[in-house]
Amino acid sequence: GWQANMPETYSKCHIVAFPTMYGEGIPTVLLEALSCNRPVVATNVPGCRDVVIDGVNGLLVPIKDPDALANALETLITNRELRQKMGNAGREIAANQFVTIKVNRETLAVYNLLLNSD
Repeated sequence: GWQANMPETYSKCHIVAFPTMYGEGIPTVLLEALSCNRPVVATNVPGCRDVVIDGVNGLLVPIKDPDALANALETLITNRELRQKMGNAGREIAANQFVTIKVNRETLAVYNLLLNSD
């Protein structure tokens, strides 16, 4: 399926932009991009700012601010060294987030099992 091809897709790009207007859980696309060593430009909303550390593994921009989005993209487009540095930092952060999500899901499954074992 399409998910099996995502690492190949990310390998063909230099930057992933995720300018959402909604606070969400942690968006899977961000974790995928970061785990593939890609820096991210995202909006400063819950979920995005839980994995994108501004200036470390990507850049955060205000919601509905196309100029800030364009400037952030230009910063990364014109600075290969910064893209690589942020991409490498992102991989470590994504790995930690995946572990945290997995532990949380497994803990929740145990709680549900215990609650439903009457």
